[in-house]
Amino acid sequence: MEWDIYLRSLLALVTVLAMIGVVAWLVRRFGVGGVMPLGRRSRRLAVVEVLPLDNRRRLVLVRKDDVEHLLLIGGASDIIVEKGWSVTASDEETSEQEKGKDQ
Repeated sequence: MEWDIYLRSLLALVTVLAMIGVVAWLVRRFGVGGVMPLGRRSRRLAVVEVLPLDNRRRLVLVRKDDVEHLLLIGGASDIIVEKGWSVTASDEETSEQEKGKDQ
């Protein structure tokens, strides 16, 4: 009699875990809300670099459609330090070379 209860509990646990797995797969596959699913299209928004200044504040370089913006976040208010400069091929090559030197 006791083994019957253990078997039912184990079967219920496996069923619930399988249902959670299916839902997680569907969310990743089709996306939820405004989240774009991972797919063939390239992303328009990227965090290029983050530089911590202290425990609270960070400089964040954000790229959107080949235009970069420098943001200061984490203080009493967030500030746009510099905005709207275009990224050229030479800028990308320079940043790639700097990444190679750091590693």
